[in-house]
Amino acid sequence: MRVVIVGAGQAGASLAAKLRALGHDGEIVLLGDEPAPPYQRPPLSKAYLLGEMEADRLWLRAPEFWAENRIELRLGQPVTSIDRAARTVTVGGAALAYDHLALTTGSSPRRLPAAIGGALDGVFTVRTLADVDAMRAEFRPGRRVIIVGGGYIGLEAAAVAAKLGLDVTVLEMAPRILQRVAAPETSGFVRDMHEAHGVKVLEATALDRLEGDRRVKGAVLKDGRVLPADFVIVGVGITPNSQLAEAAGLAIDNGIATDEMGRTSDPFIWAAGDCASFPWQGGRIRLESVGNAIDQAEAVAANILGAAAPYAAKPWFWSDQYDLKLQIAGLNTGYDRIVTRKGEGEAVSFWYYRGGELLAVDAMNDSRAYMVGKRLIETGKSPAPEIIAGTGDLKTLLKA
Repeated sequence: MRVVIVGAGQAGASLAAKLRALGHDGEIVLLGDEPAPPYQRPPLSKAYLLGEMEADRLWLRAPEFWAENRIELRLGQPVTSIDRAARTVTVGGAALAYDHLALTTGSSPRRLPAAIGGALDGVFTVRTLADVDAMRAEFRPGRRVIIVGGGYIGLEAAAVAAKLGLDVTVLEMAPRILQRVAAPETSGFVRDMHEAHGVKVLEATALDRLEGDRRVKGAVLKDGRVLPADFVIVGVGITPNSQLAEAAGLAIDNGIATDEMGRTSDPFIWAAGDCASFPWQGGRIRLESVGNAIDQAEAVAANILGAAAPYAAKPWFWSDQYDLKLQIAGLNTGYDRIVTRKGEGEAVSFWYYRGGELLAVDAMNDSRAYMVGKRLIETGKSPAPEIIAGTGDLKTLLKA
């Protein structure tokens, strides 16, 4: 049985490795459209951009792993179409047959329209190794950078720029940074930290356009202000790479729609990672995280081999900014109450409740709160909010 995997990111690499680990002895072909071997994305906007990590430390596996495990790794070869009837994909102009096909195509950053300056030189996104390589030379002390978007990617880039001595301005059109993903308490904590490092955070501030002849030289805001810039980083979210699946007639619903096993609307095609949406608590969800990419891909690998085990997502995320390690467990959708718990020193955690149900935890430099919160959420336990807000040892809650 030949398994073809389209997309050589975290999910694709994990799926291929898990197939072999589970004893699959047939062919595995892993197709990547980038020239680099499968690599970690999180360090790109942090350690790699700072110059603290070399490219070869980004690789998910040692170069010899793929050959030793008989995984055919084809790089720089985008797949252009899927023929479901013939069970082939077109790559490099030739048809490649599959018995099972896994789509781990990931996601792409949203870009500013060319009509408002998005195509000017000096305007960057942060998603691939090539993206970061293209902008690294811009990070020189004293230069002015405008970051459009106050989400995690933009804020991580802002932290790197501030640490390297740049003049940094973050533009967020929503009333607060991180509004889509975090409570006001977390937003405020992160905003205060950035401002303490000299970053100008402009919330409820919309961009009208970028200006410049061929290269960007500034940003014009909706209120008429003009901010000078030597370069601009755009961090306004990502979209799932579902175009290939959609062209093949697969069901699309906020990404490539799968069932609880990871199977698409075609019984011989599967999907995992950023590109895939799946059933969740009576609805459908798509998770953008390394943890989900690995766990879902490994679940799909097992199901390709016949495990027939529903994927049980355990959402968790993290972000590193300056000396802050923000760790997030669970999903905060629908929360109606935030409980604040002070940790040791400057550590603090914010606990999301809906009624009496614990939904999620944001832990700032508080790994104990994160670990305990994650365990509580995964086991369905919801301590009373007043207990969380107290000063007792959190670990005792796991024994209750």
